[in-house]
Amino acid sequence: MSRARRAAVSLLAIGALTGASTPPAQADRSDVHPVLRAHLVAAYDFDHPVPGDSALERDQGRSGTEIELINGGAAMRVPDRAYRGSRNAVQTRQVAPTVAGNDDWKAGTWSASGVRTLRAFSATKGTTVMGWFKLNMDSPLPNSTTADPDDRYNAIGLAGVLTGDSDGHGVRALLELIDVDGELRLVALGRRLDGGNSQTFAATRDWRELLPVGEWVHLAATFDFDTGALALYRNGEPVDGFYTRADDPWLVSGPGPHVTTASDPRGIKIGGSFPQDTLERNPCDCRMDGLMLLDSVVSANDVRRQYRHLAR
Repeated sequence: MSRARRAAVSLLAIGALTGASTPPAQADRSDVHPVLRAHLVAAYDFDHPVPGDSALERDQGRSGTEIELINGGAAMRVPDRAYRGSRNAVQTRQVAPTVAGNDDWKAGTWSASGVRTLRAFSATKGTTVMGWFKLNMDSPLPNSTTADPDDRYNAIGLAGVLTGDSDGHGVRALLELIDVDGELRLVALGRRLDGGNSQTFAATRDWRELLPVGEWVHLAATFDFDTGALALYRNGEPVDGFYTRADDPWLVSGPGPHVTTASDPRGIKIGGSFPQDTLERNPCDCRMDGLMLLDSVVSANDVRRQYRHLAR
């Protein structure tokens, strides 16, 4: 990352901490079903670069949390659309698989003191991550952090919200493809308490059937931190799956209500970990569009409504 870009990121982090950010452009929310708009914290359609800095993307939700198109800048906006009304998608990818550098294309924002504009995900009972994804890969990519040329990452990062103590990798709510008992699976992975254990809900169906190479697919993951329930959806329909832990990793068996730690998330990660660009992890050679982060558990009916709202 260039010195100028690092300076821009520092200014972005300062804005996030103070609550100062570009006001969200919400004049036209036709791509969001009306039942979801009240809970839409952050949304990115990659059609709204920040005026004067096209390497930043404006938030179309209520929080005004700008994200950076890391390492690729404006070139990461590509003329591809997942749904009617969209113009561009974001392209993320691994750049140099044999080099232990920091040049992978990914997106997001990060602050060591927490991103104040994401406070809706502090002490919350529920979160939903949803969006459109098109993979251009059929296995995890080579691990650029090791010397073994045959070593590959154990996951493919899609999109999620970080915890309040995250190093840029640990998450509060995440859509991802990750190794589960030796097999890559589409998962919803969440953590209620900072420093606590995560729970994972993994799809039973083969991930290559859920996300065929070169095909736009709408995915959603819901995280009910009060009850401990997670769910996955593909193209508006529930995805069968299983929990990877049978105990109580979120500590919700006692009296409630149960909420996440009262800390501002340290950021958002899209297409790979470490949005502060200090390390490479779990890159995704893929395109994304219409990403949405909501501060509630969206019902199955409303996930279906959102998908049909754009897919019809």
